[in-house]
Amino acid sequence: MAFPRGLFLAVWVVFLSCLGATGAWADATVPTGDIAGSQDSALVGRLAGSFIVDYEVREFDEVAFPLAKLIEVPGGRDAKNNRVFEPETVQAVEGPRTRIVYVTLDEASPLQVIRGYQQELEARGGVEAFACKGFDCGGSATRSGGGGGGEMSLAMYLWPPENLKGDNFSNANCVQLGTIADQRYALMHLAEARAWVSIHTYAFQGGTYCNALKGRTVAVIDIVTEEGLKAEFETVRADKMAAEISSTGKIALYGIQFDTDKAVLRDESTATVAEIAALLKGTVGLRLLIVGHTDSVGSYDYNLDLSQRRAAAVVEALVTAHGIDRARLYPVGVSFASPVDTNTTEEGRAKNRRVELVSF
Repeated sequence: MAFPRGLFLAVWVVFLSCLGATGAWADATVPTGDIAGSQDSALVGRLAGSFIVDYEVREFDEVAFPLAKLIEVPGGRDAKNNRVFEPETVQAVEGPRTRIVYVTLDEASPLQVIRGYQQELEARGGVEAFACKGFDCGGSATRSGGGGGGEMSLAMYLWPPENLKGDNFSNANCVQLGTIADQRYALMHLAEARAWVSIHTYAFQGGTYCNALKGRTVAVIDIVTEEGLKAEFETVRADKMAAEISSTGKIALYGIQFDTDKAVLRDESTATVAEIAALLKGTVGLRLLIVGHTDSVGSYDYNLDLSQRRAAAVVEALVTAHGIDRARLYPVGVSFASPVDTNTTEEGRAKNRRVELVSF
């Protein structure tokens, strides 16, 4: 039996209305205000005439900001079958993270927007660590965070699409999943605030259900403040170190803390270093490998160098601050070659970042 044309159209209209009512079908719109719960960062403002369309705050996160052009990883494929691109060098940062996505409503170009942010941050003492534009950033220069079967983009590297939480066809998802042009990127360091500010701007090119924002400049501001995870580690006493080393030949210490991505001992490490010195002074003939371990954020070679420098920093503190004979100490860095827990969670990574004393 033929389906009556009028009834078919009526059912179709009702179907579309239901979709609209439930939010399953909602085109992007020109924003008239910020999304609920969002606000500007205290470290950097916004371009006049722009609105926040996406916003996320994480109490503690780890980020590997690019310090070089993204290059293809041979044979690498992501979950959407894109060829994987990663930078050769990165700035690893851990701490509170705020990510804000702005859409501009005037005629400002991506170049004008990024220059405005750079000038504002430079006025606050910020220093540029890396910058690029277009294809010079590496990977696809015409994709934001969406799509599969092609080249990974800078936007995908900075914020994988699975992190997006907006509704389909919302302003947030549209401007972060559609095609783009004239991308610009800069990473700025605010030393006094111990913060890194990532700025990614581009001209949104539109797409199905997203054409209301076509031609708008998008600014993605990602701010991470260097701050160690709030955790209390017991200061292991020299006698406990001696007993553990006598029993197993080694001991793992978590009271030695470093600045993020550096080999600089933090003040809270002083007590543990003093206990190591007491151990050595109280145990004649004891010689120690000072072994630095890292988590798996960043490349193996990068972490190998970092762990070696951190081990050497502990040796230097023992020699210069406590008068320990350097011949009794040997610094060793092993990168992330010997984990004691998973590297897929922050708790696991915290356990893997440690200094071990090994008798030899």
